[in-house]
Amino acid sequence: MAKTGVLSSDPTLRARAAELKKELQRLVKIIVDDEDCSVQTIDQAKHALCALRELKFNTRSSATTMTSSLKLHEQLPCPQEFICPISKNLMRDPVVLSSGQTYERPFIEKWLKAGNQTCLQTQQVLSHTVLTPNHLVSKMILQWCKSQGIELPDPVQNRIQEGVTEAERVHFFSLLDKLSAAALPQQKVAAKEFRLLTKNMPSFRSLFGESVDAIPQLLTPLSGTKSRSGVLHTDLQEDVITMLLNLSIHDSNKKLVAETPKVIPPLMEALRFGTIETKSNAAAAIFTLSALDSNKTLIGKSGALKPLIDLLDEGHPLAMKDVASAIFNLCIIHENKARAVRDGAVSVILKKITDGVLVNELLAILAMLSTHQRAVEEMGELGAVPCLIRIVRENTCERNKENCIAILHTVCLNDRTKLKALREEENAHGTISKLALDGTSRARRKANGILDRLRKGVNITHTT
Repeated sequence: MAKTGVLSSDPTLRARAAELKKELQRLVKIIVDDEDCSVQTIDQAKHALCALRELKFNTRSSATTMTSSLKLHEQLPCPQEFICPISKNLMRDPVVLSSGQTYERPFIEKWLKAGNQTCLQTQQVLSHTVLTPNHLVSKMILQWCKSQGIELPDPVQNRIQEGVTEAERVHFFSLLDKLSAAALPQQKVAAKEFRLLTKNMPSFRSLFGESVDAIPQLLTPLSGTKSRSGVLHTDLQEDVITMLLNLSIHDSNKKLVAETPKVIPPLMEALRFGTIETKSNAAAAIFTLSALDSNKTLIGKSGALKPLIDLLDEGHPLAMKDVASAIFNLCIIHENKARAVRDGAVSVILKKITDGVLVNELLAILAMLSTHQRAVEEMGELGAVPCLIRIVRENTCERNKENCIAILHTVCLNDRTKLKALREEENAHGTISKLALDGTSRARRKANGILDRLRKGVNITHTT
């Protein structure tokens, strides 16, 4: 007589097992019949097999837990405060909402991920959706279970299993296969779905670390984004570039993404020739990837600063902040400052600041570049001093004043003829003296340094 169990009694689990077996059968046939089958196909077969094994294993575990839970409700008077209002079962990982109500973590997370912004019990609009572990209730539940001889599963282990289901993993590799397909319409559909999944599901972002071929496969459509007539398929390019942005948000992906050889060139291509949305997302991807110092060096060497600076020069409002953030991050390391100066950053930034565009962010970049000798020389040559003096006098932002006076101090140290404009400003408005009294600590120090030089006059060049 055949054995019966949870799989045979649950139609949902039976359907899922049948789906996995069918997929496994298809993949094994490809592996057996095709002498040149890809490693990706073998990986998919392995994942499908593991999924089937875990389904049976977890089902047995779930059945045991379910039986214990039923016995618990039938035989033991469980305290009501230990029961999740959603699952109606004993909580293993209780968390508190901003409303003060306690729920089981996976169930309230599902509620919030569905877009709900209210407490399920009180209907109160949540001030935030941060979940705080309820250590007191958790400790009380553990003590009660111990007294009743009940052993609960580890909530951390359960959260990991709930993070990525095997069905999601199979779907992930199925979408990768579609992106590698020759048919453009199929690629577009897969890319659009992948874009949404990597945006809304952190678990999908983490899956890219499971296969060395996943990211190159993701980029396959970009090798053919132009039709035979030479027309760029901008919608497909935008979806793929946005996927790279979504992936780069996941901290464990930053190194993996940046070090994949095929990643940076498509981002640079998008900065030059994409739609404005694609350009903005490409700049944002470079910004997030450049959070790692090793990535800053790699991206700088690839030549990405030039298209970023060109895009900054274009001045489209939608892309400006992402571009400025990317340039700032990259220029934290000295070798990228030299590249930025060589690629024309100083003149572009000064032009934008003079026009009153993104002044806060661009002044921060200019102050960073002022540690590079050639950048300082260019600032003097391009007439930066009057512009910076005006900002010190008129701008209300303390950080902007600090960056301006620091740049002016460096420029004047490099070329004492620039002191004339500062002396005239001081005589007319007392701008430097005011900053020396009420600026930030660094601003006061730099302002006093300039005042000292103004007092010393022409004798300042003879210091030895």
